[in-house]
Amino acid sequence: MPQAKPSTRNPWFWVPSLYLAEGLPYVVVMTVSVIMYKRMGISNTEIALYTSWLYLPWVIKPLWSPVVDLLKTKRLWIIITQLLIGGGLAGVALTIPASGFLQYTLAFLWLLAFSSATHDIAADGFYMLGLSKHDQAWFVGIRSTFYRVSMITGQGLLVMIAGFLEGNNPDKIPFAWMITFFILAGFFILFFIYHKLILPYPADDKSVINEGSIKNVLKEFFRIFVLFFKKKHVGLILAFILLYRLGEAQLVKLVTPFLLDPYEAGGLSLTTGQIGFVYGTVGIIALTLGGILGGFLAARNGLKYWIWWMIISINLPDLVYVYLAYSQTSNFLIINLMVAIEQFGYGFGFTAFMLYLIYVSEGDHKTSHFAIATGFMALGMMIPGMFSGWFQENIGYQLFFIWVCIATIPGFIVTKFIPLDPEFGKKSSSKNQ
Repeated sequence: MPQAKPSTRNPWFWVPSLYLAEGLPYVVVMTVSVIMYKRMGISNTEIALYTSWLYLPWVIKPLWSPVVDLLKTKRLWIIITQLLIGGGLAGVALTIPASGFLQYTLAFLWLLAFSSATHDIAADGFYMLGLSKHDQAWFVGIRSTFYRVSMITGQGLLVMIAGFLEGNNPDKIPFAWMITFFILAGFFILFFIYHKLILPYPADDKSVINEGSIKNVLKEFFRIFVLFFKKKHVGLILAFILLYRLGEAQLVKLVTPFLLDPYEAGGLSLTTGQIGFVYGTVGIIALTLGGILGGFLAARNGLKYWIWWMIISINLPDLVYVYLAYSQTSNFLIINLMVAIEQFGYGFGFTAFMLYLIYVSEGDHKTSHFAIATGFMALGMMIPGMFSGWFQENIGYQLFFIWVCIATIPGFIVTKFIPLDPEFGKKSSSKNQ
């Protein structure tokens, strides 16, 4: 008799690797591409505009999330999209040396972004199907940490590799980034193989519409959307999702250009390798500590108990960039310390955001409702980010980072009014299992 497929596996075997795989293509599209284009001579205005448009697949992914929710299994969608992501990364690598590299690489980044957004839908749904409610709360810190580890790996370790390959020779920049993207493509071949073998087969992970009726799919599609927007206090929920990271939406597009720009342009004049070191070593340690601490505390006391500390933690450290912009320090130790403070705060504070998205997605069709919520999250990052480069080039880095701090205020205001069950996330032997 064939061996039964395991319905559960130790979450440590698949949650970290799944969120590494979820985060890497996102950071490639949103952050690594910024560094690459900056090194290849594209202006801040163009970089912020074009790479912010790449948020669009994450904004509109709710339009096809019901297909992922209703047809086939989340496990199958995860495996297929990881293979497609690997192909998209290879396409970017092959077109970097071309004369029209900007247009070609953007085309492959769009393909990569759509594949990654679909992977997000499946992975987030699989997370909720494969874990108990308490484990979801406990592992949200691990999940957020490894998601951010993937981001630090992308803009840290891989950028260090690119910087090493660049050396001090501008002529080697295209070659260095081509090799870096080939390495990324190799990662996703390994993810594809590993998850095909390791992911469990949860009993609830199944195709809802076996006959593939288009009429039924469309009917269910619209019903899922209506149910989401019928949620109680949906206006406050959406306001929180859109405003919680309003400052960061603008900050994230200009941090690496700020670190790379020469002193006369208001930057810190770091090399590609130095940026990789800051985010790939000190940053990853601080972020890991912040994320794990956030998940542990939320699971012990509940999200509502910690949410104010977490929103302070994610926003207040933006002040470090005001200091760096005004001091333009060349002290690499101080720069590392400032990044560590910001990354720890982000790791701790982002836990609240992701856990709240899980909270508002509870109920029927949680996969699709989570995708709708994260679509609004992406919209909240896309629109402010689109104009951040133009804004910065007109007012300079110093005033820009002050503005970023001011932009965090609406998030504090809306947090006071959001609906939140005080018991959500706490361990319970009956309710949350």
